[in-house]
This record gives sequence, C-alpha cells and structure tokens, in this order.
Amino acid sequence: MNDLPRIQALRCFITVAREGTVSRAATLLHLTQPAVSLQLKGLEESTGLQLFNRTPGGFTLTEAGAALLPLAHRTVSASADFRTAADSLRESQRATLRVGTILDPESIRLGPFVRSLATSSKKTEVFLRHGMSDDVLAQIGRGELDVGYYIDATPAECLGLEMLPERTIEDGKFRLTPLMRYDYRVIAPREWSDKVLGKDWADLIDLPWIATPHASAHRRLIDDVFRPMESLPKRVAFAEQEDAMIEFVEAGSCLSLARDCVLDRITRDRNFVIADKVALTCDLSFACLTSRRHEPIISQAFAAMQAVWDLKPGGAAPAPIEAARSRKSARR
Repeated sequence: MNDLPRIQALRCFITVAREGTVSRAATLLHLTQPAVSLQLKGLEESTGLQLFNRTPGGFTLTEAGAALLPLAHRTVSASADFRTAADSLRESQRATLRVGTILDPESIRLGPFVRSLATSSKKTEVFLRHGMSDDVLAQIGRGELDVGYYIDATPAECLGLEMLPERTIEDGKFRLTPLMRYDYRVIAPREWSDKVLGKDWADLIDLPWIATPHASAHRRLIDDVFRPMESLPKRVAFAEQEDAMIEFVEAGSCLSLARDCVLDRITRDRNFVIADKVALTCDLSFACLTSRRHEPIISQAFAAMQAVWDLKPGGAAPAPIEAARSRKSARR
C-alpha cells in the first residue's frame, strides 16, 4: 500500500457500503457520482485490494472490504475527534494583550478592565507594564505594547464639547479614545498664597517647581505652558508619585501640579494653597497605533474600555461637573 487513504475516500467507502449504490452515497455526501467513483477507485488502487463487488443491483462488500470497514469507521471517527479537540484548544488559547498603565489602578479603573477581558468569551490574557505617560506611548509606537493609557492637554477645539470624540495625535500615528476629563491644578505652600493667588502663568514661571521624570505627563504639560514664553521653570526637587509631590509642596519648597480629583480626596488639614487663576484641562485617554485600531484584540480592548467607563457611542462621557467648574474658574 502506498500513501494512507484520505478521509474523504474513507467516507465514500463507508457510505457506499451502507447505501449499496454510488448515486445514493453521492447525494448524502453532496458530491457528484463521478467524484465518488473516483474516490473508490483511488482507495482500491492505494490498498491494492478490491473492496466492492459491482453487480446490477448495486455494490456489495468483498471479504477484504468487510474486514476494512470497521477500521474505516474508527479512522473517520478519530479524524472528527482530532478536529474537535483542535478547535477546542484553539478556542481555549488566550490571546495576550499588552497594556501600558499609568497613575494608580483605581483612578484608571484597571481592575474592572482586566476582569472584563479575562472573563470575556475570547478569554484575553492581559500583560500589564506600568510606566510614565510618554513612555507608554513610545512603547506602543515601537510595538512593545498593544494599547495603553495616556494623558495630554485637551485640545482647544474640544474644550466646549460635552462629548469627548476619538482623535489622533502625532500626525495621525496614534488613536486616542478619551475616558475622562479633569483639571491639573497648581498647588503651592500655604505661606506662598500672595505669590500664586490671582496670578497667571507668567507670574509663576520664576518660582521653583518640582521636577518629575522626563517621560511624565507633568513635565510635558508644564514645559508646553512655559516654552512659548521662551523659558522653562527652575526645578528644585524630584518626585515620581503625586502624593510625594504634594508632600514636597507642603514642606514649603516648590510648586507642583496635582489632579483636582486627588486634591478633593484630601481630608486632612491642607498645608498648601491652590492657584485660582490657572489650570490645565486634560484628557485621560486609551491609546493605540491608528494602523492597528481595528485588529480584533485591540477592538475588543477598546470595547471593554468603553463598557467599563460607560462611554456613549461615538465619544466619551461628559466631563465631571467639578472639572467643568474648575475650567470656568481658570478662564476667568
């Protein structure tokens, strides 16, 4: 015998043996009669055995055919089992989504997002890498991450919109879906009240500021404010976490940015003052490469994110009332 018989040939063999005619077998197999006959001929040639007696009344098994029929049944059944097992394994394999995270897990609703993907029908496995906002975007650009969180200043044309539309940055390279809008406020030591209250950005540039990593949104946002004034602030301390930044300010050494939502949660006596004439309105967004936005795993991630943040179709939820009030105050 040469090569092992094909499964299609074995199905034809089994069906003709059961039905007794090529015509009925062809109908059941959704094949033409010549195709079934060709399969039987090939099977007999490959085995070197005559499997059927051809009679005017139809096909009957030879002794060799009867001996091989149970093996044909088992082979076809095993083939079906093999395919079922392969399909099951394919379905059970978890796709891996690489996510760049920033800030604290609670503020970016990381837990609900991961749970949504892990329990979905597609069973996505999530790999998390924590970092700074600009680092996350750079790693997405290099293909080291699939998606990630990103903070940037809200474009001027979007400030008056209740809905936060998807948009692109860096000449369309990255696609952003805004999740929420909030304000970064400038905080200063309490004893510096006369230096910051009623003052604008130009008045604050000569004061000492806290330094943050080059890849942080804090540094980028502040530099973008002061660079048009052809100067950058003097930085006198360094911190990576927002809580540490607030402690530096309370120690009386510098100014810092802080999210309004973080400041609202501070219930102890504040040893700092919040500048009342300046604020930076920002979007927390979910980002990916524009060229990959419609890949299945990335589309699934964006859909999960929209569900977690309860975003309306075509845009994000309205900005919080407190943030809207802060913007109005900052523009006065």
